[in-house]
Amino acid sequence: MLPMEGITVLDLTRLLPGPYCSQFLGDYGACVIKVEDTSKGDYSRWKHPLFTDFVYDDSRSAYFVALNRNKKSIKLNLKAEKGKEVFRRLTEKSDVILEGFRPGVMDNLGLGYDALKAINKRIIYCALTGYGQDGPYKNVAGHDINYLAIAGVLGMQGIKNGRPMLAGIQIADLAGGALMALSGILLALLARQKTGEGQFVDIAMLDGAVSLLAQHAGNYFGDGREPRRGELNLNGGYACYNVYQAKDGRYIALGALEEKFWAEFCKAVQREDLIDRQLSGLDEQDALIKEVQDIFSTRNSGEWLEHFKKFDTCVTLVNELKEVFQDKQVLHRKMYLKEPICINGQEKFVEQVGTPIKMSATPAQCQGQPPKYGEHTRQILKDLGYDQAAIDEMSANGVF
Repeated sequence: MLPMEGITVLDLTRLLPGPYCSQFLGDYGACVIKVEDTSKGDYSRWKHPLFTDFVYDDSRSAYFVALNRNKKSIKLNLKAEKGKEVFRRLTEKSDVILEGFRPGVMDNLGLGYDALKAINKRIIYCALTGYGQDGPYKNVAGHDINYLAIAGVLGMQGIKNGRPMLAGIQIADLAGGALMALSGILLALLARQKTGEGQFVDIAMLDGAVSLLAQHAGNYFGDGREPRRGELNLNGGYACYNVYQAKDGRYIALGALEEKFWAEFCKAVQREDLIDRQLSGLDEQDALIKEVQDIFSTRNSGEWLEHFKKFDTCVTLVNELKEVFQDKQVLHRKMYLKEPICINGQEKFVEQVGTPIKMSATPAQCQGQPPKYGEHTRQILKDLGYDQAAIDEMSANGVF
């Protein structure tokens, strides 16, 4: 039995943070029901690129497939009174609601936490927003770049004396939002075992991004010195923790942060004279970085990687994305999946990223393909007790 079996999640989110969070719940056995509006549903269904060999159009977006396995889909017009009635009946039988609207949207529909907990006191209601449910920014529009900018994370990314640079992934959306929401939901479920009651979980991606500053903020609180981009030991300011280009143009990551790893690196490149310069001042680091770059420029990346196998130091190739899913460690850890999906009786194999949470007794399972838009609407309504005539009437009236 998977750890989340018996838990039903109503997921009203779309695009990236919310679906990423709820997919974890589905991977571990939760019944995740995507509650999608009746106009287009989750926007990610329609984003390019598309899988060209899928038979149905509304679920072949690579973006959507990557984030929505192990879920069901119901189309529901929450502005219609009958749609609200259906949602309330779903709430009675559910454990978790996850939504990503701006504060007040669900309250205005009459479906906010206070209204729903009156129906089901055990419901856990998680609101995942940019700035949280209160404060001067609560209704301000934003994206990952904005949360990182306000949090100070963006200001630390980039080269010395250069402009701030964006990371290749959405840090605030995923680490600051989705994973914080996942943690909040699991903590609320644990608390419910003790109290018998649910609660409201308020997750702000800005809060999550600020929390990721723990190490740098701690140092700042200690000595009052602001961390600056390209000048820290972990963001490019030091030679021992940096990226270098090999003779063939490929990049190599050197992570010799501890003294023992730096000493081993220096021995490996026959430059033991550099050992005592590891933690020299920033002005000297610029010269040291150039010296290390000159060293790496003498051999191709493959030659360096083979050479460093004999030494206990932290040297790796900077993989391009296509190489990630050929990497032997990534493959061994099952972080690359090729899952079968049955479409109109034909089996197709879809490539996906695996789950990073490895559990010995209850490992994650891929139990269901990403749902077609509204695929399970009629079955879910039937399970709620609506008869065929009532379901047909709702369909005719635009409730789904």
